[in-house]
Amino acid sequence: MKSGAELREVTATRYVEPLHAGGSVPGVVEADDLGTYVAKFTGSAQGRKALVAEVIVGELGRRLGLRVPELVRVVFDPAVAAHEPHQEVQDLLRASAGLNLGMDLLPGAVDFSAADRDAVAVGPLEAGRIVWLDALTANVDRTVHSPNLMVWPGAGPAEPRLWLIDHGAALVFHHRWDTAANAVGKVYDFRAHALGGYHPDTVAADAELAPRVTEPLLREIVARVPDEWLAGEPGFTGPDAVRAAYVGHLAARARASATWLPTGFHGREQLAAETARRVAATEAARPGWLKHVPDLHGRPQTR
Repeated sequence: MKSGAELREVTATRYVEPLHAGGSVPGVVEADDLGTYVAKFTGSAQGRKALVAEVIVGELGRRLGLRVPELVRVVFDPAVAAHEPHQEVQDLLRASAGLNLGMDLLPGAVDFSAADRDAVAVGPLEAGRIVWLDALTANVDRTVHSPNLMVWPGAGPAEPRLWLIDHGAALVFHHRWDTAANAVGKVYDFRAHALGGYHPDTVAADAELAPRVTEPLLREIVARVPDEWLAGEPGFTGPDAVRAAYVGHLAARARASATWLPTGFHGREQLAAETARRVAATEAARPGWLKHVPDLHGRPQTR
């Protein structure tokens, strides 16, 4: 791999705090470049393939003109987190010594909510581009209930913009390389996409983006994945062979976009009705003594 193709590398100097909102328990770290990052750890339950997906999808999104916080390689020594009091977090950090992934922390950014139409302006083409990227990369984890989008700046005179985060659940085909070819034209259900209520123009996005997802572009992107996250993949002779498989699959899927292009998104009213039905069904299934306990996930009651 050419060194110029690698992500910028920093060394964590301070572990600030864990973030329990995600199942992988990322953490906020300060680094030797004076930057602050959200670190995704190799020792998490999702493993190194989640970090591979973060790099490939995040860097592809950036090259296609979407906003993605800078990704960096984070060298992490668990000793900088000796003060962390929770044993399960300590176990994670000790299992993650060495190279991990960092995402630039956007100060003051707020979570995107499809219900708050005034927080950020999102046009049909921008929504279509994001949905198109998610469909290309099989990222079904950007829904109204889990948007994985940030609004930044969250305050001040600058116009707020939409930023894409958390792509570790994408590229589902790489969990079964022996059947990956069957997923090249697979259609995924994006009716409940976080931006479905913004009338995504996926047809215009496809015309713009599909021709840009070329094998040379993809080779540049997969070169940014560290060798150690690709080594030992069953059925491959080494990291470069795995990279070639990612390039071949994504290039073929881009060429086949007419077969999987998402359409028919749910409107705001339909999504609200489905949410109300889901909440009602969940409450109906609770035992009587729990029916009046507040929703610990913070979702609004539908009464």
